[in-house]
Amino acid sequence: MSAARPPRRLELPLGFDADPVARRIGLVILATDHTTEPDFTRMVAGARVGVYVARVAYANPTTPANLRAMQPDLARAAALLLPDERLDAICYSCTSASIVIGDEAVAAAIREGKPGVPVVTPTRAAVDALRAHGARRISILTPYTQETAASVAPYFEAHGFAVAAVSCLGLEDDRQMARLDAATLTEAAGAALAPGSDALFVSCTALRSAGIAGEMERALGVPVVTSNLATAWACARLVGESPRVDARLAALPLPDPAAFA
Repeated sequence: MSAARPPRRLELPLGFDADPVARRIGLVILATDHTTEPDFTRMVAGARVGVYVARVAYANPTTPANLRAMQPDLARAAALLLPDERLDAICYSCTSASIVIGDEAVAAAIREGKPGVPVVTPTRAAVDALRAHGARRISILTPYTQETAASVAPYFEAHGFAVAAVSCLGLEDDRQMARLDAATLTEAAGAALAPGSDALFVSCTALRSAGIAGEMERALGVPVVTSNLATAWACARLVGESPRVDARLAALPLPDPAAFA
C-alpha cells in the first residue's frame, strides 16, 4: 500500500466576481416559519437577487407576550446575515410581532446588528401597499386568536385607514397557520371582506396567501394585500426589481422608499 500523497496545489490564475449577485436581501424569520423562505424564493430570488436567511428563537402559542419576547434576539439574528458584507434590505418577517414590538423598535434592533440597511416590516410594507392601491377603507383577515388580532385594526387606523371589519380564525400555532389550504383561505377572505371596503389585508407571514392573492382579487373584485406579498414587493422595489406574483400590487411602484431607510 503506497503512502498517502499530499494534495497538489494547482498554480492557476484565480478569477473572482465582485459579487455573485447584484442585490442582496436578508430575512430575519421565526424559528417555526414554514412560509417566508418559499415565498421569497418564488417571488424575489433570482439571478440578480440573492436572499439570505437568519432565524430567531420563537415559542408558540402566538400571544402578545411571546411575540414581544423576540425583540432582544433581533440584533443577534441580523448580525448573522453575511457578517461584514453588504445587504440592500432586511425584512423582519412577522406581522403581529411588528405591531406588538413596533416598526421603529424592530428597525432599531435590526440596525444594531446590521447598521445602515433599510428595514422592511410586514406592517409598514402593508401600509405602503394599501396606499399604492389608493385604499382608504379596508377589511382585515387574520389567523390569530381574538387577543392577538385585537391590535391589528388600531395599527392601521393610526396610519390613516378606516377599518371596516377585522376577522380572525382563532389559531394559536403558526405552524397550523402555515397549513391552511387555499380553499380555506379563499373562503375566509370572502367572509372577511366587509361591504364598501377598498381592499382586503390578509395578515400573517405564516399564511400561504401571497401565491393566491390574484385569485382572491378576481373573486372579490378588490385589491388583496397579504403580509408576504407586501414584504416581497417592498424588498423587490428597494433593489430595483418587481416581484414575480399574480397580484395587482406587482405592477405598482413603492410610494415611500424612505419609510424603510
